[in-house]
Amino acid sequence: MSLKDRISEEIKVAMKAKDKVRLETVRSIKKVILEKESTLRAQGQETLTESQELEVLTQLAKQRRDSIEQYRKAGREDLAEQESQELAILEEYLPKQLSDQEVAAIIDEVIAAVGATSAKDMGKVMGAVMQQLKGRADGQKIQAMVKAKLSS
Repeated sequence: MSLKDRISEEIKVAMKAKDKVRLETVRSIKKVILEKESTLRAQGQETLTESQELEVLTQLAKQRRDSIEQYRKAGREDLAEQESQELAILEEYLPKQLSDQEVAAIIDEVIAAVGATSAKDMGKVMGAVMQQLKGRADGQKIQAMVKAKLSS
């Protein structure tokens, strides 16, 4: 079942359950998927690939995390809580996030594989690490970990 079909089913379930937060969140996912598909149709592609679906979900989750941070800085806990609920729903569709230890192990493997020795090699390491961890770890956390490992 594609993500789009799964989302359509979730909309029906949320409507029946009268779950307003879930309904709004799932509808927003569907809206972004439809927008992305219409853009791709102009390029001759009919539907989204799994990696493109993952990109959409990752982007939406990142937007929610950024909003939560901004709302907390502004002292708007009510809005931060709503964004947190939406983020939790989005994360149900994302692959399981890796722990810091698992991310660190992959970073160590990549550093050894590309022969990185200093912060100058950060671009090579980040490219390879992000390829492996796409959607399974936060990019900012990965960047901080790579920077720490290469500067030590």
